[in-house]
Amino acid sequence: MKKPELLVTPKSIEHIKALIEAGADAFVIGEQKFGLRLAGEFSVSQVEEATKLIHEAGKKVYVAVNALFHNDRLDALDDYLKEMQRIGVDALIFGDPAVVVSVRELGITIPLHWNPETIATNWFQANYWADRGAKRAVLARELSLDEVLEIKENARPEIEVQVHGMTCMFQSKRSLLGNYFLYRNEVMEVENRKENKNMFLHDKERKNKYPIYEDLNGTHIFSPNDMCLIDELTELFEGGIDSLKFDGVLQSEDYITTTTNCYRQAIDAYFDKGEDAYEAIKDELLAKIEEIQPANRPLDTGFIFKETVY
Repeated sequence: MKKPELLVTPKSIEHIKALIEAGADAFVIGEQKFGLRLAGEFSVSQVEEATKLIHEAGKKVYVAVNALFHNDRLDALDDYLKEMQRIGVDALIFGDPAVVVSVRELGITIPLHWNPETIATNWFQANYWADRGAKRAVLARELSLDEVLEIKENARPEIEVQVHGMTCMFQSKRSLLGNYFLYRNEVMEVENRKENKNMFLHDKERKNKYPIYEDLNGTHIFSPNDMCLIDELTELFEGGIDSLKFDGVLQSEDYITTTTNCYRQAIDAYFDKGEDAYEAIKDELLAKIEEIQPANRPLDTGFIFKETVY
């Protein structure tokens, strides 16, 4: 069996250096004008600097262009894709077919990773986009383990699965926070509000807090818990999942770095020493993550072992 890629989301150039040391294999970067819910904001010049750093370490860099594009952003998208081609990034993460059209028209040769968020739910879709140039399909986080493994068994492209971090439950293209503050006569500039990512929706009945923030792509609301599969990776390993992603959006750099290293240890134990070695350390790795887990973000296994209910 081949080791799965450990894919992470850095917050800065300096953070990339720490994550390389922690054992990350690949990185998702970009800027909110083109990508959704990124852990950090990377300008074109910073993408170029990061790509050089990552490639020198023998790792890969994927740039997110998975926003939902309106017509007024398409010219900027073309220019951005040309810059990514010049820089030589390893993949473009997309959800909107406009990206595929632009890539073809511009002669862009960067591999494509299809990531439409919640709608990537079957292997027919994965193979449809593989026929149109996608090297990888990023599966919806609402799928069960059985569904993930069935898709992997029948899909032609690589399969990426999130194993740790927050889950986006809702996105609106509208500025819901901005509209709310205007309603209350508490005007806040978008430039300030996008930096303020410690707001929550409170569900008193269930005693849950849902993180919420607004950026150029609209309003984003996240799950009250963080997914954590550090002690449940065996079947994903056996199933041949190609990439395991840790999404560090809204987390601190230290948290992302420590958790990345825990998953590095888990992957290496299983593939270098065998399943028994992984079984021997997985509870210890889970405990280490639990020690640094924010008190208001309980850990669970997402929808991997339960039915999706809305």
